[in-house]
Amino acid sequence: MVDLLILLLFVGSGAAAGWLGIHLLPEQLVNPNTDAEQLRLILTAAGGGAGLLAGLVFKRLRVRLMQQVRTMPTDLLVSRAVGLILGLLVANLLLLPVLLLPFAGSVVLLKPLLAVVSNVFFGILGSNLAEVHGRTLLRLLNPASTEALLVADGVLTPATAKILDTSVIIDGRIRGMLACGLLEGQVIVAETVISEMQQLSDSTNIEKRAKGRRGLKLLKDLRETYGRRLVINSTRYDGNGTDDRLLQLADDTGGTLVTADFNLAQVASVKNLKVMNLSELVIALRPEVQPGDELNLKIVREGKEESQGVGYLDDGTMVVVNDAKPLIGQRKPVVVTGALQTPTGRMVFARLGTGTTAAGSRVKSKGKPSKANNPKAEDPR
Repeated sequence: MVDLLILLLFVGSGAAAGWLGIHLLPEQLVNPNTDAEQLRLILTAAGGGAGLLAGLVFKRLRVRLMQQVRTMPTDLLVSRAVGLILGLLVANLLLLPVLLLPFAGSVVLLKPLLAVVSNVFFGILGSNLAEVHGRTLLRLLNPASTEALLVADGVLTPATAKILDTSVIIDGRIRGMLACGLLEGQVIVAETVISEMQQLSDSTNIEKRAKGRRGLKLLKDLRETYGRRLVINSTRYDGNGTDDRLLQLADDTGGTLVTADFNLAQVASVKNLKVMNLSELVIALRPEVQPGDELNLKIVREGKEESQGVGYLDDGTMVVVNDAKPLIGQRKPVVVTGALQTPTGRMVFARLGTGTTAAGSRVKSKGKPSKANNPKAEDPR
C-alpha cells in the first residue's frame, strides 16, 4: 500500500510539473502556430512517465535502505545519523556566505546547484566518517562495557528481537529458555497473538479454553519477571490469520520468529526470514543414541507393523523394537540398530537383546546344557 502511494505521488508530481511547465519552455518552441493544448498533454504524459520511472527507482532505494537499517547494528545506525546531520550542518554553514552574494544574470542558477552538490557531498562525507570513527567514540563514552567493545569490533553480533508465536506461549517451555539465557534481546508479543489466546480462553471447548488461559497466565508471569524486556507490538497488519501477520511483523522488524509450528517455520524459511523452531531445538539438544547401544527399555504399546513393539526413552524419543509385540508391559534389554531423523521428531529402531525371545525367556546356547537341566550352569544374565 505504501509503495503504491509513493508511485502515485511521483506520477502525480511529474504530470503536474509537465502540465504547468509549458510556460517555462523557450519562445522558439511556443509560438502562435503551436497547438498549446496538445503540447501540454504531451508534457503531462512525459512528466508522468518520468515520475513513474523516478518512483520505481525510489522504491528500490527505499527497500534496500530498509534492509540495511534492519540488519545494521544500533550503534552504527546512530553514528551514521549523527555524521549525516553534522555533515549537512557544515555544508549549510559554508554555503550561507555564498548564497548571500549577489550574482548577475544566469549565474544565479549556480546557487541551487551548488547547494545540492555541497549538501550531498558533505552529507555522504559525514556519514562515512561516522561509520569509520563512530565506534571509537562509543568506546570513549562507555569504556567499561565489554559488550559494547565486542559489538564495536564486530566480534559480537547484537541480539535480535524474538517474536513469540502462539504455539510457544501455550507450550510453556519458553519460560525455561528465557530463564536459562538461551533467548537474548527483546521479546515481542504481537497484538494478534494476544487476541488469539483471548479467543481460545473464551471458547466453549474445555481443552482450547485451558490452553488460552495457560498462555495468558504465562504472559502475565513473563511481564512480572522481565518487565520492559517484554514488548507488546500493537501494529495491525492485514493478513489471513495470525501466522500471516506474524510473518509480516518479522519482515518489518527483522526479528527472529520463535515457533513450534513446523509449517510456519517452513514458510518463514522460504521467505528468507529469521526463524527458530522450538521443536528442532529440542531435538538438537537430545542425547544421541548410536547403533549398537544397549538399552533397558519398557515396551508400552504395539507398533504399526504386526510384530513391532514401541517404547520411549527418558527424553520422549520413540523406540520401535522388532518382534516385541508379545512383551508389552515388560522391561527388556534391546540393541539399537538405527535412527531416523525427521523435521517433526526422531525415531529409533532396535531389536531385542541377545538371548531374549518374544515370550521373554532365554534361548539355550547351542552345545551347552540349559540352566534347568544343569543347576551349576552360569546365569547368562
